[in-house]
Amino acid sequence: MLVVDMKNYSQIPEAKMAPTRADLDDILSTVFVQCGIDDAALLDSAVKDRGDGAIFVLSARHAARLVDPLLGYLRLALERREQTRLASSPTIRLRASIHVGPLAPPEHRGDAANDACRLVDSDAVRAAMTAAVDNGLYLAAVVSDPVFRRTVRAERTKTLTSRNLRQATARVEGKDGFQEACWLHVPGLPPSVLDPYLDTDPGQTLPTDTEGPGMPPGENSSAVVKDDATAPVRQRGKATGKSRLIQVGRDYNTGPEQQS
Repeated sequence: MLVVDMKNYSQIPEAKMAPTRADLDDILSTVFVQCGIDDAALLDSAVKDRGDGAIFVLSARHAARLVDPLLGYLRLALERREQTRLASSPTIRLRASIHVGPLAPPEHRGDAANDACRLVDSDAVRAAMTAAVDNGLYLAAVVSDPVFRRTVRAERTKTLTSRNLRQATARVEGKDGFQEACWLHVPGLPPSVLDPYLDTDPGQTLPTDTEGPGMPPGENSSAVVKDDATAPVRQRGKATGKSRLIQVGRDYNTGPEQQS
């Protein structure tokens, strides 16, 4: 599953909401084709659209493509739109989450879909979005730990490695029972830049068999010293809006993922 959510969509003037959403739909359609996922099909019986985001349900065999190269293509597409948009057109900034798990067809409901939505709404990816905005970028992504293990750690991604992602814990305000390990990625930003934006997380450690993401060889992430006086101010916000449920790919695959 890929979940996308537009930052501050509810603050866009009503007359510009539809064309902005149309621009996002065009971007996503193009990015899917670039990734070799060109058989998108709308699942009419399960459309839940409030305008600010979407859930894409795919065969599990596409998991690696959703992480890499899709996130890189999505970053470039958002930057191109920003460079060419009219001054009156709103900027599009996206939070994205990638998760995997069993769903019940035909409407593809289940805990995995709920968790994918909670990941995109988590404090961790919101902090990453703040870091992206502060550095002139337009995309912040969160990858669930199961997806990370099946794609990045399994070396199924083309260019991304664990050094390109920052481990964190996803929590959602008001959802006390939700706390999941995750991996943050802001395309174009070193993972270490995210550190000042994230809450200190006692008990969270990076895997012992790898060095910290984004750290030079031989350095441990715990050795990084942060200057609180210069650390950017973290911002918090509540999620607004709902999502649209879309199926991409003709079949839902509950079997083991195949390497793309």
